[in-house]
Amino acid sequence: MKIQGINGAAGVAIGKAFVLPSWEWDLPDQKMDSVDLAQEFERLYEGIRTSKDEIEFIKNEFKEVVGPEESSIFDAHLAILEDPVFMNEIRGIIERQYKAAEVAVKEAIDHFVTMFDLLDDEYMKERAIDIKDVGNRLLKHLLGAPEITLPSDTQPYILVAKELSPSQLAHLNPSHVLGIVTLIGGKTSHSAIMARALGIPLVSGLEASVGMPVDTGDMLVVDGDNGLVFTEPDRKTIERYTMIRSKQLKKKEQLQVLATVDAITKDGAMLHLASNISSVKELDLALKHGAKGVGLFRTEFLYMDRATFPGEQEQYEVYRLVAEKTAGHSVVIRTLDIGGDKQLDYFELPEEDNPFLGYRAIRISLDRKDLFKTQLTAILRASAAGNVKIMYPMISSVEELRQANEVLREAMADLDERQIAYDPHIKVGIMIEVPAAVMIADLLAEEADFFSIGTNDLVQYVLAVDRMNEQIAHMYHPYHPAVLRMLRATVDAARTAGIEVSVCGEMAGDERSIPIWLELGIRNLSMSPQSLLRVKHRVLNTTAVDAKEAARDCFALRTSADIEQRLQKYNDSTGNPDEHSGSNAS
Repeated sequence: MKIQGINGAAGVAIGKAFVLPSWEWDLPDQKMDSVDLAQEFERLYEGIRTSKDEIEFIKNEFKEVVGPEESSIFDAHLAILEDPVFMNEIRGIIERQYKAAEVAVKEAIDHFVTMFDLLDDEYMKERAIDIKDVGNRLLKHLLGAPEITLPSDTQPYILVAKELSPSQLAHLNPSHVLGIVTLIGGKTSHSAIMARALGIPLVSGLEASVGMPVDTGDMLVVDGDNGLVFTEPDRKTIERYTMIRSKQLKKKEQLQVLATVDAITKDGAMLHLASNISSVKELDLALKHGAKGVGLFRTEFLYMDRATFPGEQEQYEVYRLVAEKTAGHSVVIRTLDIGGDKQLDYFELPEEDNPFLGYRAIRISLDRKDLFKTQLTAILRASAAGNVKIMYPMISSVEELRQANEVLREAMADLDERQIAYDPHIKVGIMIEVPAAVMIADLLAEEADFFSIGTNDLVQYVLAVDRMNEQIAHMYHPYHPAVLRMLRATVDAARTAGIEVSVCGEMAGDERSIPIWLELGIRNLSMSPQSLLRVKHRVLNTTAVDAKEAARDCFALRTSADIEQRLQKYNDSTGNPDEHSGSNAS
């Protein structure tokens, strides 16, 4: 049986299922005597203390596996145990209704989870899993219940669960877990984030299709690339996916030898391939794959899954580490870009009809200059340790750029007063991701040191297509003639002003785009670590003269379909990516 789910973490897994039982609490709803209230509160506080100690231990243990950024997920769990609203709900049930501590905790969990589930917001629905995770941990201690343990002395298995909390995932041994299947959750769930960090294929969201479709011991095939699960697959399916998995592993091995090779076309045109990162762990993977620095450091992930805004020192240490690890290559640090689909648990953003057109990115930074200045100060301090650059997101006017630079000058003055070193000539650039920025690119280029084109949002805004909306996702065309014209206009303005221009959106990691970049004269691309070797391989098999000819054809074509067809035709002519021509590999 083939079941369609959500592709949470890439890869293929083939093996037998281990179904993780769900906690099912059957608690007697009996009243207490008022004289027992003090004892119930003491039990509650002891359970909270024990739970906190346990979460801190898990966090530190998990940090050794995936790094501090991913392990900071558990800061959000600690914050729930300290949240006055959640804790007041529990205390109120004990005090006013004379119920036992475990009953109060269970009712509070149910209340908040139901409330979150009713919201039309996937992010908040997935945060309900965190509340259940923390609440179940607290319940376990109040009831003296044992942990549900995973098999450790058996053959590797595919873990199947209704939902998988970060606490449970933190206890997994990646060498024992071939893949993960969950009925609940999506791409932004903590479980998906952690599975990607651990390199475990994951498919989630099966509950919309079926109930619990698997028993322990059933044979499964998990296709994390396409979000598919095959229950009791036939021999042909197993053989097909065994071959796919072998090819994936072989291709990874073949491409890895290119990590130290420069991305140069057959006729000598060089492209500079940097990486987009969200954490130090991602940087390590990018460097392993041969990234020439960081073209986009998404700093908002330092702010997520925690209880408060990160301070100057904490940010500085992360930025400095990235600067040091890149060993002289440039590190472009984008200032805080929240809003739209990126929310913070502890920073309430206003309800908006069109959040992607609302209070977000540089607009928040210029409104909360205290937070903005703290981040700029941390970045400036890190600039003393390497080739660091600053980039502002979602700039749409010259005024915004000037206001941001004014805060930067204040941060510099404070560091001068504190006698703390920084690069006084640090380069300051902007993201080109709204049509307004393209139309005044000539004006912006006179006041910015560089441009970086964020194609994800640029395509969305140019075409007025919400890329998160499944009903119109088919209208999201990166190769629309209007998008290509926007790219050309931006490059022309940058060239006239004599400033650099790079691309850091998803188009940068799309092999089909290489002719476009060569024709426009864009030589700096930044992409996900997973795309680096694949794009480099394609560059090595490309002839710039032929690629430019294909691109010129594209700029003359009138439809997205025709442009994509022309690019695909050129792409096919450069050979199979598994058959690498070694002429530029030496």
